[in-house]
Amino acid sequence: MSGEFTIDFLIHERRTRRGRRRIRQGEKPRTPNPPPGRVPRISRLMALAIRCDELIRSGEVTDYADIARLGHLTRARISQIANLTLLAPDIQEQILHLPPTTSGRDPIAERDIRPIAVIPDWDEQRQMFEVVMTPFRA
Repeated sequence: MSGEFTIDFLIHERRTRRGRRRIRQGEKPRTPNPPPGRVPRISRLMALAIRCDELIRSGEVTDYADIARLGHLTRARISQIANLTLLAPDIQEQILHLPPTTSGRDPIAERDIRPIAVIPDWDEQRQMFEVVMTPFRA
């Protein structure tokens, strides 16, 4: 058999975690474009507060002091973050689903939310939260 033949197939290069290059078969996977902007800081802190609460409830850590040590934060700061879980569930949901910030400062700061979280009455929390959110919605 002395005939020539050609095999066509697609390959692409991919880097591993350690930076090595690997040749892979097929088209290069398309990466989705990230949404414009960034997640507001208060949304990230709310998610962190919920995660810390889950860690304590599951027994993975014993208390907030453990979380403070692991996160290289003070216990006071962890308490501030954990207090976000005292907000009414619907307020927590609204905070988690705030739209991305595309430029400048976040429209809602943590310092605006902290006084609301320490109020035990959820109806009063909702009223105060509406006052904070009014300029954001306009």
